[in-house]
Amino acid sequence: MRGRVVAGSCGSLGSLTALHRAAAEARARDAELWVVLAWQPPIGGPGSRGSTGGTPLLAGCRDAAVERLRGILDTAFGASPPGVHLAGLTVRATPGAALVDTVRDPGDLLVVGTGSRAPLLRALRPSVARYCLAHAPCPVLAVPPSPLQADLDAVHRRNVWRRPLDAGDLTR
Repeated sequence: MRGRVVAGSCGSLGSLTALHRAAAEARARDAELWVVLAWQPPIGGPGSRGSTGGTPLLAGCRDAAVERLRGILDTAFGASPPGVHLAGLTVRATPGAALVDTVRDPGDLLVVGTGSRAPLLRALRPSVARYCLAHAPCPVLAVPPSPLQADLDAVHRRNVWRRPLDAGDLTR
């Protein structure tokens, strides 16, 4: 059996960068590429922990996750397939647990994006990459965000705070 390269994706620019790196790794290893999207039902709603019923809500959440994964794969690869066997998987779990549970062999490779880790984000959301590095039974490749991501984030902050664009920023 061929090895697997497992990549998590949520549709963010950072996860798309990691997904392209995972496809390149899969081609180089002649391995299958598995793309995992983790999903959870709404907090406190039907289908969440401790609630009763909610089967239609869970089915709706699962269907939405499948459609989102299809959209992510279409955005990432469009009409040109990645050149390897591609499998998509939606998992009801937290992202780190979904990825670690998907890799089962020490010969697999887990590819995750490191994402933006601003202090506020670190306090609100745990790092998926750190979780995977600590718990995965296989090698983990942590892919930093594209250098253009920092520029995009800066423009977004400027727009949110309604600050004018400085022409000097354009000549860097």
